Amino acid sequence: MRDMLAELEARRERARAGGGARRIEAQHAKGKLTARERLEIFLDEGSFEEFDMFVQHRGTDFGMDEQHYPGDGVVTGWGTVNGRTVFVFAKDFTVFGGSLSEAHAEKVQKVQDLALRNRAPIIGFYDAGGARIQEGVAALGGYAEIFQRNVLSSGVIPQISVIMGPCAGGDVYSPAMTDFIFMVRDTSYMFVTGPDVVKTVTNETVTAEELGGASIHTVKSSIADGAYDNDVDALLQMRRLLDFLPASNTSPVPELDYSQSVTSDDSSLDTLIPDNANKPYDMKELIRKTVDEGDFFEIQESFAKNIVTGFGRIEGRSVGIVANQPMVLAGVLDADASRKAARFVRFCDCFSIPVVTFVDVPGFLPGTSQEYGGLIKHGAKLLFAYAEATVPKVTLITRKAFGGAYDVMASKHLRGDINYAWPTAQIAVMGAKGATEIIHRKDAGDAEKLAAHTKAYEDRFLSPFVAAERGYVDEVIMPRSTRRRVARALAMLRTKELENPWKKHDNIPL
Repeated sequence: MRDMLAELEARRERARAGGGARRIEAQHAKGKLTARERLEIFLDEGSFEEFDMFVQHRGTDFGMDEQHYPGDGVVTGWGTVNGRTVFVFAKDFTVFGGSLSEAHAEKVQKVQDLALRNRAPIIGFYDAGGARIQEGVAALGGYAEIFQRNVLSSGVIPQISVIMGPCAGGDVYSPAMTDFIFMVRDTSYMFVTGPDVVKTVTNETVTAEELGGASIHTVKSSIADGAYDNDVDALLQMRRLLDFLPASNTSPVPELDYSQSVTSDDSSLDTLIPDNANKPYDMKELIRKTVDEGDFFEIQESFAKNIVTGFGRIEGRSVGIVANQPMVLAGVLDADASRKAARFVRFCDCFSIPVVTFVDVPGFLPGTSQEYGGLIKHGAKLLFAYAEATVPKVTLITRKAFGGAYDVMASKHLRGDINYAWPTAQIAVMGAKGATEIIHRKDAGDAEKLAAHTKAYEDRFLSPFVAAERGYVDEVIMPRSTRRRVARALAMLRTKELENPWKKHDNIPL
């Protein structure tokens, strides 16, 4: 018996060593942690239960029958984050560059199946070189099996991908189908084909960072939802994110203790809106003063900054926040902002997270670049997402809500549950100057008459009371009372029940 126990421990030690001391040192030299070190930081201490530690690949071609490492380049299992069960897999770059074999894929598939059956989140830590070319189609088949499970899990359990090294081919397609992707600056890359292939095929010379670094995917492509300076920061932020998310689509939203009062007013909000209607202000100030303790986890902070999306808590319960940002492009809706917000709203709806929307939008961005880029269809995605959503929806119009953008931003007409406005709100087809120039074309050359017409239009339409008279706004509230009123609305809506007509699935305008 003693010999068997010694052998077990020896096998475990060999598996924990990954690709060996030299390769682990090389990993550290690049500023990266190993797969096991990442899981140790991410999971609660002592909670990790590993699966398939001794699995090895079955390849025999190209000398692979003489190269075996226990675990085969991926560490899998489950543990807890702040006491809540999560399933995990971490690619081990020290073993065959983290490349995927048939056996490697089967390990990932096992934890995907367990996560789905047990209705718990799954988080993948990627640091890999794509398919193991020595196995050919067997590796490709393994990727497809993983992709299929990504799709079946979508909208059922949260799926999070953290890119912590170079990732190509199948190791970017799977993350692309998960709910959130985060990267590590300077050490992680994502691309379908790497710089060498690009050079061969298109004759473009490009670095890995220029092709698929965090700076590209958080700012330009919108593939990544955020980036962090190092492995440790990324792992700790993922723990924070999980605290906002329910375990599955049948689990309640998390509820944490909070200390900030929801009955005290904040008089500073009474002066948030500038006297000049064209002067910007920071909508994030309103968000931080509405959510508990100012704790706001922003999603896609560096992309389409004219709209803000992220998670907060109100009375300890998770909420999704969507807000126009007057500091960037006056908060206008364009194609990028519409896509960003639509995906976020749909995620919240999948997992029964209430959506709070702060509106200050002058309309959709005009111009050929937007129209050629499909603004109509991208704008329709946001409209579709809000209209489809059955979660509690609380909307507050702070200043401008013009044209079709008023409709799109969680209006009462899209089944908004509680729609508030500040006294500074202006709800109309367009701004007073543009409206006056159209209505009173005959007075185009008379500045005095146009000024009088503009003043009349402002008095008649540019206030929240026209909408309130029709019931499109439930109440005009004092800015200082925003946190209290939003909290009470969400508390009332906790028992909301709403179902859409049965369908196999919808056909959102992709």
